[in-house]
Amino acid sequence: MNPFRGILLKLLSVTSFSIMGALIKATRDTVPAGEAVFFRSFFAIPVILIWLVWRSELKTGLKTQNAMAHVWRGLIGTAAMGLGFLGLGLLPLPEVTAIGFAAPILTVIFAAMFLGEQVKAVRLSAVVLGLIGVIVILYPRLSTVSQGVTDDAAFGAFVVLASAVCGALASTFVRRMTTTERTSAIVFYFSCTSATLSLFTIPGWILPTPTQITFLVTSGIFGGLGQILLTACYREADAGVIAPFDYTSMLFALAIGYVFFAEVPTLTVLIGATIVISAGVLIIWRERKLGLERSRQRKVMTPQG
Repeated sequence: MNPFRGILLKLLSVTSFSIMGALIKATRDTVPAGEAVFFRSFFAIPVILIWLVWRSELKTGLKTQNAMAHVWRGLIGTAAMGLGFLGLGLLPLPEVTAIGFAAPILTVIFAAMFLGEQVKAVRLSAVVLGLIGVIVILYPRLSTVSQGVTDDAAFGAFVVLASAVCGALASTFVRRMTTTERTSAIVFYFSCTSATLSLFTIPGWILPTPTQITFLVTSGIFGGLGQILLTACYREADAGVIAPFDYTSMLFALAIGYVFFAEVPTLTVLIGATIVISAGVLIIWRERKLGLERSRQRKVMTPQG
């Protein structure tokens, strides 16, 4: 194992997913979320297959012992992705990223509820801290609703939070599935399921412009590449070393949002994001200390589905 190489691969993965999110956001003024989900999922499939062929794992990597588990994971994961893409068209990129950080916090709660995992004082405190951070981020949006004003941004905040909830549920499914299923199979069948489910939204699709098609196809390629890099990084270093670098996505979101979309995050968003990130790092530290191995599950996790 090579921790330095693992961290580098993780950062490249975060970069790939950040570029993917930016490309999706660039099309969201006119391209429906369901259509974006299709392109993101469908064009990730060839990248994943090429990777499996290169590793000589095409025959073994796609075997499954529980097909229905992939279906349920696909349903919830696709909902998370679709809601996240919808939110990208309604909120600034840094705010979407910050709210998305709630997913790992919520995963701790769902793992306790559905998998029977114990949540002791330190992790429970981290969960409470993380939820406080989410409330701080959402407060400006919630305050407008309490005043009887419902705008796109307020709706977007609820949509992205719902995406985080679905993402946490999907992660809980993945945590259970890794006991019987290969990571490559989980990744591949999720892409297939989400691409198929997105076809039900065809009546609302538009004919994209050549530029939009380029952005959408490229988002799928970067999504697949990001997944491969994410899988590779956990072959080089322990999850406890690599997982905190998930939060560098906030730096990418701030830079991309400012340069390409003229988005400047509010102080409230920055404070809330800092609180949520602190809670997430505390949970990662605690799990590492307890020796809870999450590397297989983290190979298939993203704020984007």
